[in-house]
Amino acid sequence: MITKFILLAVFGIAMAHVEGVVVVYLRKAVGLLEPEADSPKVLEQIPKRLVKIEMTREAATIVMLVSLAILTGEGWLEQLMIFLWTFAFWDMFYYVSLYAVIKWPPSLKTTDVLFLIPRPWIAPVWFPVTISSLTTLLIGALYLFPFL
Repeated sequence: MITKFILLAVFGIAMAHVEGVVVVYLRKAVGLLEPEADSPKVLEQIPKRLVKIEMTREAATIVMLVSLAILTGEGWLEQLMIFLWTFAFWDMFYYVSLYAVIKWPPSLKTTDVLFLIPRPWIAPVWFPVTISSLTTLLIGALYLFPFL
């Protein structure tokens, strides 16, 4: 069981890097690669067609995570935990990847567009990082101490 969750974390981290690189390419394509660029303002400068394409990428990401959870989990509770676990690693390491590649975000206080579906969710980076960190701690504790 531990091996499965380690591999799921590795998958989430790898997926985060792929997503981070896609965002770097998108920013480069529209001429907004500067690390200090304010993310919500970046969204206003991206052509509507690219925003719609980005929404399909986000939907595909969720489909991939749900599919992985269904394929690897035994029962709905484990599937939910696998989805949340992998999502949390993907979410945390997305920012690690962006920082490693373009030094963005400059701080955890930086505002970001978290999701575009169903409409833009905008918050400081510390918010998803904190939620994802707590999610991994909770799920880890539930597996290490299942009778709590």
